[in-house]
Amino acid sequence: MPRKDYQIPVSFTHRIVYTRDAFNRENPELADILAEGGGRRALVIMESPVSEAWPELSQDVASYFNDIDVELVGVRMLPGGETVKNDDLWVRETWQAIDLAHLDRHSYLIAIGGGAFLDAIGYGAATAHRGVRLVRFPTTTLSQDDSGVGVKCAINSFGKKNWIGSFAVPFAVINDFRFLHTQPEETRRAGLIEAIKVALVKDGSFYEWIEANIKDLKALVPTAVETCVERSGMLHAEHIATNGDPFESGSSRPLDYGHWAAHKLEALTDYRLSHAEAVAVGLSLDTLYSARIGLTDESLAMRVIEVISRLGLHTYHPGLDWADEDGNRRVFEGIHEFREHLGGELTILMLKGIGEGVDVHEIDLEVMANCIEKLKSLANA
Repeated sequence: MPRKDYQIPVSFTHRIVYTRDAFNRENPELADILAEGGGRRALVIMESPVSEAWPELSQDVASYFNDIDVELVGVRMLPGGETVKNDDLWVRETWQAIDLAHLDRHSYLIAIGGGAFLDAIGYGAATAHRGVRLVRFPTTTLSQDDSGVGVKCAINSFGKKNWIGSFAVPFAVINDFRFLHTQPEETRRAGLIEAIKVALVKDGSFYEWIEANIKDLKALVPTAVETCVERSGMLHAEHIATNGDPFESGSSRPLDYGHWAAHKLEALTDYRLSHAEAVAVGLSLDTLYSARIGLTDESLAMRVIEVISRLGLHTYHPGLDWADEDGNRRVFEGIHEFREHLGGELTILMLKGIGEGVDVHEIDLEVMANCIEKLKSLANA
């Protein structure tokens, strides 16, 4: 029998909204999106710290659903933070909640919380019935400007970040600015690192805006933070929708600039170092490395490191120097793990200029080690 190859075209609509007071009865965004899908049942799973910060939120949700043609079958609270990704416990809790609520593939699971929480709950939604419609409500700067608007969900395993997961386009992402300003100040600032990252490799004018407004961003001036978060989120979404490889079937991960070291640092510290803090270090390291191998100017690298520092983030962490029994820096294991995560040729994005990244396919470990020493000296200066 001759071989038959069939092309199976698949199209997704990635609905992303930035709004305020999404559960106010006068706000039609959520109601319009749910009506568009035609589903008639919804379950809300909320991150516990969000519920604690907004004690009236559950009642606001219930009141909102009283006025629309979708049945709210329950509001569940589950823990949050990076620890929810360290095993499959909360994924199984999500499956159980979906089963008990009798959700089907035309129903909605509405997840309200930060990036790690959305990752774990999203993986549960992606695998229940082979995919229940997920509506994400990111509540943090990091999730609204990056992870929450993406198309991935995952939990950690085997000592590695995001080892178990799936690509699953959410039915919608509704970013409610109201949630941003109740985060701890340090967490809010740190989450803006992903905006610096995407601006560096995708949009020079946005990076220059960040640089010009860094004082207001550090001070968490609401208008500056909201502008930064929205511009970053839309840049991430635009890349996913238009780059031709939304599910990363190739070997390039341009939105993960600075992340090979960041992911390894998180794992090495048992996730005590937050994702945002780790990305600040990884971004600084790869930017300096880009200069040291001649891709860009060292003055530009120092300019980027200064912006990260002015935001109040560290550009060095002692984990960069932790060694194995043979004296090798353990963070360098992250290079192989980064390649293995996708497969194929090692492909790591480095910086060519403000707003422009370039793929490299090998890393000079001696040069990288020198960059670590430079970051350490800057931290100790």
